[in-house]
Amino acid sequence: MALQLWETFKESITAYTGLSPATFFTVVALGLAVYYTLSSLFGSSDDGHLHQSSRGIEEKIEPLPPPVQLGEITDEELKQYDGSDPKKPLLMAIKGQIYDVSQSRMFYGPGGPYALFAGKDASRALAKMSFEDKDLNGDLTGLGVFEIEALQDWEYKFMSKYVKVGTVKSSVPVRDGATEGETVEATEGETVEATERETIEATEGNAAKPTEDGPSASVEKETVVTGPADDAEKKE
Repeated sequence: MALQLWETFKESITAYTGLSPATFFTVVALGLAVYYTLSSLFGSSDDGHLHQSSRGIEEKIEPLPPPVQLGEITDEELKQYDGSDPKKPLLMAIKGQIYDVSQSRMFYGPGGPYALFAGKDASRALAKMSFEDKDLNGDLTGLGVFEIEALQDWEYKFMSKYVKVGTVKSSVPVRDGATEGETVEATEGETVEATERETIEATEGNAAKPTEDGPSASVEKETVVTGPADDAEKKE
């Protein structure tokens, strides 16, 4: 039975390929050898390339260092953390509070959609959803109710997602402003007191004049009244 099948198979090879069974199997063996040789060569190079690329990605994605607390810094010092130096953390401030946004470097780092906010107190720009340079500051004067609410939402988002690492030193000296305010209030108070004093003195002066003029007027009146009586006595 097996011999019959083998003879039938050889006849089929000759009929369909035109080759003898020995030639046919030789060609098949050579084809398989070439296939395995090529696959081993190109397969190893592809595996090496993939391994190198994966290593490069791992090297690029390094673990972020823990946030460093900076304390109170100025606006100029904050600009040093705008992402231009990859060795420094990426910082951004809202309402004077500085947050480490290094984990969102794709958004706030160089080339990101919000890169111009990095290294600055962008409170006004976030409240107004503005990308203009004049709004890249922490001045909140003149903002409307909806703008304040929008800024509050941004602040809540930053508080829940990022670590606070410091505060921005105020450029306006509060103590000097308070002293000036107290001086102005004191000056205004002295002016009001002086005005009230002058008013009281003027009122007292006007009230005293009728009293001083009173006796003279009474004397004149008495003189006018008693004058005819004296004339009558002289006639008699």
